Amino acid sequence: MAKFKEAVERLFTNVFVCRVCKSKIRADPQKVKLGKVKCRKCYSKQLRPKHKEVKGAGGKK
Repeated sequence: MAKFKEAVERLFTNVFVCRVCKSKIRADPQKVKLGKVKCRKCYSKQLRPKHKEVKGAGGKK
C-alpha cells in the first residue's frame, strides 16, 4: 500500500486515543496537553497520540 502525504495527515494529524477505553478523538494538541479535552465515552483526560505504525505486525516467520 502506497503512503502519501494527504492520507498520513488525515489519519494521524491531531488524532488522539483514550488510554482507558481506546476510542479515537480528533483534537488540538495544545488543548490535549493542557488537559482541556476529555474522552467522549469515559470522560477520561488520559489521551495519547495515535501510533503511526503497528508494533510487532508482520514479524518474522
